[in-house]
Parts: sequence; C-alpha cells; structure tokens
Amino acid sequence: MKFINQMEPWLGSEEKQAIAAYLDAGGWLTEFQRTREFERRLAEFTGSKHVSVVANGTVSLFIALKALGIGPGDEVIVPDYTMIASANSIVLAGAKPVFVDIELETLCLDLGLTEKAITSATRAIMLVSLNGRAPDMNAAMALARRHGLFVVEDAAQSLGSGWQGRHLGTFGAMGSFSFSAPKIITTGQGGALLTDDPELFDRIQKIKDFGRREAGVDFHEVIGYNFKYTDLQAVIGLEQIKKLPWRVARKKEMFSLYRRELAGVPEVKFIPTNLEQTSPWFIDILVPDPDGLKKHLRRAEIGSRPFYPAIHSQPAYQRPGNFPQSEYAARHGLWLPSSSFLSDEDVRRVCAEIRNFYTKTA
Repeated sequence: MKFINQMEPWLGSEEKQAIAAYLDAGGWLTEFQRTREFERRLAEFTGSKHVSVVANGTVSLFIALKALGIGPGDEVIVPDYTMIASANSIVLAGAKPVFVDIELETLCLDLGLTEKAITSATRAIMLVSLNGRAPDMNAAMALARRHGLFVVEDAAQSLGSGWQGRHLGTFGAMGSFSFSAPKIITTGQGGALLTDDPELFDRIQKIKDFGRREAGVDFHEVIGYNFKYTDLQAVIGLEQIKKLPWRVARKKEMFSLYRRELAGVPEVKFIPTNLEQTSPWFIDILVPDPDGLKKHLRRAEIGSRPFYPAIHSQPAYQRPGNFPQSEYAARHGLWLPSSSFLSDEDVRRVCAEIRNFYTKTA
C-alpha cells in the first residue's frame, strides 16, 4: 500500500526539460530575462500592474513593510492564527506585531476586533487570506481607509483565489505570494510582490537589489539588500504557471469530493468555502480530536498535519491575550492530503479511513 503524503511538490518532465534547455543555452542562473518573463506571466494571471519576484515569501512581506516606511515605533495588526512568517516579517522590519483574533467562518482576521485594536501607532494591517479564503475585502479596505492605514496582503496561500472577480493580493498597497515547496506552484523557494503603484514598485526593486535600480550599475540610492530571485527558479516557475489553471480546478474538485465523502460524518466540520472564488491550498477540517485522527491515518499509511498553533502561544512570542477562535482552530484543525496529483481513489481511501476512525470511536 502506498503512503499518501499530506502534501508534496509536483514537478514533471516539462520542468526537467526546460532546465536542461536553459543550461544548454548557457544561462547565467542569476536573475535575468527568464525572471522578467515569469514576473510578466504572474502579472497577467493576477491582473496586477507590477510584479517583482524575490527570495521567499517572508522576505517579500519584509520588503513590503520597508517600502511603506514601516519600522521601529510602528504597529502592524496581524492575525493571531497564521503561519508565523507573517508576524516574523513585522519584527524583522523593526515594528511591533499586534495580534488580533480570527473568525472561524474564514480563519481570517475579525474585522470588528481589528478596528478595536487600532492605536495612534498603527500603520498597517497585514491581511492574511488563509488557504485561499478572505474576509470581506470591501469591508477590510473601507476599514483601512477610515483610519488611514496601509493594507499589506499576505496571500502566500492564495494564488488562484479571488474576491468578487478580483484576484487576492491585488487589493492592498501590496500583495505577497510564496512559491515554497508545498504551494500550488513551486520553485523550491521564492516569493512575489504585487502592486499597482509605480513608486512602490521602484522602492521594491531598490530594496531587493542593494539599493540600486539598475543591475550591474554600482550606484546605490538607498540601503538595500540581496533578496533577488534566480533565472533557474524562474525557468521552473514558467513551466509551473502553465499548469496553474488545471491545478486550481483540481483543488476545487478535490475539496468537493472530500466534502461529499465525509458529509455523513458529523464529527468532521469543513470551513465554509465558496469554490467559485476560492481554490483551497490545503484540505482543512475541524474535528474533536485531531491528534487521534492523525495517528489513525498514519497507521493507515496516510499523512496529515495539525493546524498552526496560535501565535500568541508560541515560545517565540508568548504573550497574554484573549484569542478564543485562534485557539479553537489550533486545537481542532487538521490538514488532510492535498497534493494536486492525488487521484479520486486516493481521496476516497483517506475518507474511508476517517469514517472508520469515527465508527470505532463512536
């Protein structure tokens, strides 16, 4: 019986052949023409005017904050339930992350609590669209406008997802994507920043390339860093993005199949998901005992993964606060096998084992 991983990257012969062809042609590996082409393809797919790819998704969030002039003495509101990179990027910029609870219906920021958390030091809201889901983006942007705040979208898990016909990551001052190994498309590591503002785009380009605007010209206008991408990654990305429409459709098919197969298991709760606009990155469920189910699935040669812990409870941030929904999600959430190439038979096998577990424990 084969082991079904919770998630794994999917690279095929197309990527292998493209890399070989690039190397045979004498490619220089570093950021150059293939990178520019990958950025253009991302801009076309998302509808953004400007895209800059960088070393990884955490770096892209840091660059966004720096480009907005956010640093020491500033506060940035961020969900208490998210991948820890969201908060870490704020600390890296020298600002203070202010944690706010989520809504269980979306696993995204509670906008009512967000407004209450705003102080005179608040400069931005980091709006995380977790697993392709978003809060009410119209309400979120209106909230930010009322208080004169920037919105930075952490859309690391949301490539292929939108809100009312507009791609996530294109609402705020800047949006950030990730191409790490488990994402819907991957280049091993990598991130992307989206913006419609040419001035912000200019700042992004300088921050990622030693403070200069033109590669190879040693004239440095500002303090910058080496957060550049590579053409080798872009070669992979160009092949991956060709497969993105199919993968978006397949993620939706898999989510629908899981939901149908587990409809008769009252212990399993799915997060409300509008598949017309959301492409779930991971198949996520809430259950009474995720650890017990995880162990059962592991014995059946099936991988799964618990949700992130609430950030305020992590040793790196340990701080008091009232975050009941984040804590509930962290205690009860489990990610099921979610790789795009899983067959319907694989999904049904996973669901059969979940039904077996709850039949035995009933």
